[in-house]
Amino acid sequence: MPSLGKLQQFSRVPLAHTPTPIEAMPNLSAHLGGATLYIKRDDCTGLALGGNKARQLEYHLGDALVQNADTILITGAVQSNFVRMAAAGAAKLGLACHIQLEERVTDARPEYRQSGNVLLDRILGAVIHTYPKGEDESGADNNLRKLAEELRVAGKKPYIIPLAPGHPPLGALGYVRAASEILEQLADADYRVDEIVVASGSGNTHAGLLFGLRAMGSSINVTGACVRRHRQAQLARIRARCQEIAELLEIKSPVRLQDIQLTDHFFAPGYGQLNDAARDTIHLCARLEALLLDPVYTGKSMAACIQRARDCGPDQSILFIHTGGAPGVFAYSGQLLPAGG
Repeated sequence: MPSLGKLQQFSRVPLAHTPTPIEAMPNLSAHLGGATLYIKRDDCTGLALGGNKARQLEYHLGDALVQNADTILITGAVQSNFVRMAAAGAAKLGLACHIQLEERVTDARPEYRQSGNVLLDRILGAVIHTYPKGEDESGADNNLRKLAEELRVAGKKPYIIPLAPGHPPLGALGYVRAASEILEQLADADYRVDEIVVASGSGNTHAGLLFGLRAMGSSINVTGACVRRHRQAQLARIRARCQEIAELLEIKSPVRLQDIQLTDHFFAPGYGQLNDAARDTIHLCARLEALLLDPVYTGKSMAACIQRARDCGPDQSILFIHTGGAPGVFAYSGQLLPAGG
């Protein structure tokens, strides 16, 4: 991939089942009466129930193996998909895994702390630590470094997957690479796509995908649905992440400021907090397309996709990136169904 700079020089360990399919959503498209909708099934990446993080972990864990690490450390929310998949990737590669769960969601119900991703973390054999703050990325990373030092003293070789900005965005390379996969699939299927909608949280998936598309000459609009922070803060994050990717690949960034499109219309009341639009979207997509969406990421980003479809005419087409997260459904069971339902 000559247009993607040094991408091929980075260590990568295959973990994801790719290429994931692109499917039409005829029932949902007909129901909405607007744009034609397609879906990229990155919930089908195969690693411990799948999700977008498998593509990112291929680069993080590839780097860990090069460094002869024997233990992975990662931090995230209690119901983090990234944490669950890091534990799975570590288990698959014979590495130990220490995960740090942050308190990002207040007034969580018992199932939030016991079911879903947390249950899978435990089944996968991860050592679980806690961090009391949910909006302190640097503090969470610093605590990981302390845990890593304790492991070094004990004779281990730890590898940290950082959370806060300011680190080489290795995970984003997974979606720089995925951009090529998507363009090839669209060409092979003769699908015309005017816009892509994707959840925008850490920024690695959104920024990596946008960067990859522009680096390969594609002008498809990419809309990020904010799921972690409001639009202005996320705009700065995606802009910085694109520049970091350019520096990592040693090429000039092909992403212009006007390329970074974001909506936070479905973000409230905050990260990991279910809203009516996301709840309705989860039920609608399950019953029309047998798609399982989660309350934190895909429920909200699909709500944004549906709004875009309604706003567009029937001559437009939109591709939704399904980033996974199905285990999170079980952690919100009490909120997804009415009492007694």
